[in-house]
Amino acid sequence: MRREFLPLLVTVLLLQAHCSIETHRVKSTTVNGYTYEYVTNDPSGTRIYTLDNGLKVYLSDYEVTPRVQVSIAIKAGGKNDPTNNTGLAHYLEHMMFKGNQFFGTNDYVQEEVLLDSIELLFNQYAKLTDTLERKNLYKQIDDLSYRASAFAIPNEYDRMISAIGGQYLNAYTTQDRTVYIVDVPSNELERLIRIEGSRFKKIVNRLFHTELETVYEEKNRSLDNDNRKVSEKINELLFETHPYGTQTVIGTIEHLKNPSITEIEKYFDLYYRPNNAAICISGDIDFEETIQWINNHFGDWEPNSELPTWNKIEENQIDTPREADVFGPNAERIDIGFRRNGYNTDDFLKATLIDMLLNNGEAGLIDINLIQQQKVLSAGSYISDNQDYSIHRIYGMPKEGQSLDQVRELLLEQIQNIKDGAFDSWLIEAVINDLKKNQMLYEEDVDFANYYRSYDMVMAFANEIPWLQHVTYFDRLSDITKEELVAFANLHYTDNYGVVYKKTGRDPNARKVEKPAITKVQVNSEDTSEFHQNLLNSKVEKLDPKFIDFTAELDFFEVDKWPVVAKENNSNDLFELTYLFDFGKNFDKRLHNINNDLLNILGTHEYSPEELQKEFYRLGSSYTISHSSRGNRIYITLRGLNQNLKPSLELFEGLLQNPVGSQEALDLLVDRILKSRADVKKNKNAVLSRLRSYSIYGPINPQTDILSERELRELSIDELTDLIKDLGRYHHRVLYYGNSTQNELSELLRTYHFTTDEVQEVGELVQYQEVSYDKAQVYWSHFDMVQSEINLLAKLETFDNQKSPAVAVFNEYFAALVFQEIREAQGLAYSVSCYYSQGTQPGYSDFLNSYVGIQSDKQIEALNSMFYLINTPLDSEQAFQVAKDAVINQIESERITKSGVLDSYIEHIDRSLDTDSRELVYQIVKDMSFNDLKAFQDEYISNTQHNIAIVGNRDNIDFENLATYGKVTELSLEELFGY
Repeated sequence: MRREFLPLLVTVLLLQAHCSIETHRVKSTTVNGYTYEYVTNDPSGTRIYTLDNGLKVYLSDYEVTPRVQVSIAIKAGGKNDPTNNTGLAHYLEHMMFKGNQFFGTNDYVQEEVLLDSIELLFNQYAKLTDTLERKNLYKQIDDLSYRASAFAIPNEYDRMISAIGGQYLNAYTTQDRTVYIVDVPSNELERLIRIEGSRFKKIVNRLFHTELETVYEEKNRSLDNDNRKVSEKINELLFETHPYGTQTVIGTIEHLKNPSITEIEKYFDLYYRPNNAAICISGDIDFEETIQWINNHFGDWEPNSELPTWNKIEENQIDTPREADVFGPNAERIDIGFRRNGYNTDDFLKATLIDMLLNNGEAGLIDINLIQQQKVLSAGSYISDNQDYSIHRIYGMPKEGQSLDQVRELLLEQIQNIKDGAFDSWLIEAVINDLKKNQMLYEEDVDFANYYRSYDMVMAFANEIPWLQHVTYFDRLSDITKEELVAFANLHYTDNYGVVYKKTGRDPNARKVEKPAITKVQVNSEDTSEFHQNLLNSKVEKLDPKFIDFTAELDFFEVDKWPVVAKENNSNDLFELTYLFDFGKNFDKRLHNINNDLLNILGTHEYSPEELQKEFYRLGSSYTISHSSRGNRIYITLRGLNQNLKPSLELFEGLLQNPVGSQEALDLLVDRILKSRADVKKNKNAVLSRLRSYSIYGPINPQTDILSERELRELSIDELTDLIKDLGRYHHRVLYYGNSTQNELSELLRTYHFTTDEVQEVGELVQYQEVSYDKAQVYWSHFDMVQSEINLLAKLETFDNQKSPAVAVFNEYFAALVFQEIREAQGLAYSVSCYYSQGTQPGYSDFLNSYVGIQSDKQIEALNSMFYLINTPLDSEQAFQVAKDAVINQIESERITKSGVLDSYIEHIDRSLDTDSRELVYQIVKDMSFNDLKAFQDEYISNTQHNIAIVGNRDNIDFENLATYGKVTELSLEELFGY
């Protein structure tokens, strides 16, 4: 007899205890002359200050690590661009990294004269239409730009951020906001605020035309991105008058080709003001110190008394579906978009619940009715979070022989089910609890927990959401009834949608931004501004590094035959239980197909596949099966609430030990696998990945060594379920993160986990052999795209932990050098990187891995520049010191905690290490000299043999140039993918 579904009561009570449902009130208080608001019973303890100049400051003290996430938000984005100058907000975001009159320059007085002249010439350039006249004038701009670069210090802002241990430095522009983000050690927060306080008061558009080249490259990348083209088309269909649909954040080609420094400065002066900005900080902070620092460095920022008010542009009602086609090389799919009200509305709350009812990854209507029943290849849904309007997107990809219209009808049927109330009554409550659990998971992510908190602050500010409203988010969701949702769906989900058919084929509207001829600007990498020098001379109290003692942090014990490594979770009720097998498809290629897709079509003797997925969701649990990229490891992981560990483990082990499936379901899954294989060949990133793998291993590699179509079709459900059941006979480790005691966990594992009288030997495993790099090879594959993407790979010596200190400093040094030379000095690429990658285990080779994504006509310049940098001796002792300080600061402020301790332990065991490798890095780097780094580069980096992998359009690739680097070989998709 089948058991009844387990109740959610324990889960609900637990999560409500975590997110208090007590009454929340807004209060204010004044400390040391600074008044702030806060919300009672706010788990984040956020304080919201407003300085005299109108600047909003959100502060949250979260001391999981001695680091701080800082996000500075400007309440203006692409929708605020002038209609005749689109892309302006985004380009301004780029220019904000060039410094101002205080840094980024060695003589602003002389530089300013030249920059003013460049600005006037660009204004004149935009008025010209004659090609020759434009070309001649651009030569003047290029000449002046070269002369002005003599006074510029490229990348100085980035160097200062690196010197203080900054990480994840970035920025982004949306339609509604522009946000600048960085993560720094807590002891460096005052110095960061000093830098940012200067940066946001004035913009200097230096190195303008090389950065313009970078923006061109970003635009070209967007033109190669089918998903981006689909999103832009959805916006066009849904917004006929609002900038969301009439213009794009990155701007039109015509506007990018006629940039205006004058207009950028006007935009900056208008919107980059304190009464239109917020500083959002979460991390290990002292509230009183932090607000004092912010006032010291931002308090004199002049507000704009004439700040324009944005008035939402009302769109006309959509009465019938609006349709459009988009063409590109990627696989076919269909996207349906419903226009809803913005982020700060009750509409958005209801749409969020509907979205989760449709697609929550386990028990949503799309999950069960379409994916689990294999009616489509894939499908899902999500909501954009714009201020004025949101878009509820529902998408699907067809199976073989299925039309996009058929997928469309299946997706709309799920909307109809919502409108008919045809979903389980408990699902709304489970969805809300799932969202609460996800909030807890964010806090578990040590590296990004503070980012998530600061992101919430940014969204509250940018969307004008009172913090009380944010804190009570789950309470407000819980107040929505099924009846209200059904009524809302019937009113707002009708024929009022846009639909885009993404079809595979050449884009008839394909274009690219042509590059003008520019001269490489001067790179004054040894120069340092007075501002920078004063910053470095200021004293900062150092942090003490904390290294992991694995024997103290972890519990090691055995349960029957299985070794267990456990880490206590003392912050919440989440658990993670992993069975780690040190083999994979290198033992049996069929194991590659033991994955989530297979488990999703399996049930047990007690539960059907559909019932099983729903039961996991009711318990707040989920599972994943993942395989290492080398095919030599399997991770089977169960996650959820520790309070429900016992029923979750019982359910999961029932699936692993007694899986039940049908041959019909497996045959459908095989059809989907084969369709997915065909589709992935249409993805340029997948093609480049396969080229990279081929250049490392040759034709037999972890990505090509898979079951053939014939072998897949010959699979029986019985052999696969037997394979799952047999896993328990082989040696594996158990990794646990949670708050069960050793005795409690041991008892659960003895009761429910795999049992066997004798551990089965795995036997001989396939070893994928790295190819010799004695002769340079150039591998390429055709793809219909605007750009070319290039990987340079040099095979180095096998892993040696003693190299780790030099590798850490080299990667910091060289990343800045490549960015400065390739992007800032020459404007050759939007995306460029180079890093030394150490082997993951003894016997595995290290690799120097370089990447550049370029316009095809920049191939010669890009390759010349990359190899020049790799082979030229390092010459900047100042850059070395910045890199060295960055490594030291990052280690001093890094804390590996929570489940990260388990991950780190496995990594160290793989490398035959039993102590924290960072301690060796820290001790050696402190005493490292520039000569040590130069010797490392000379011995291991310079003049190494490289293989080149390139994906691009054959009509645009310069094969004669490629032949100078090695034997050029075209690889077919069949050779790259193994089918």
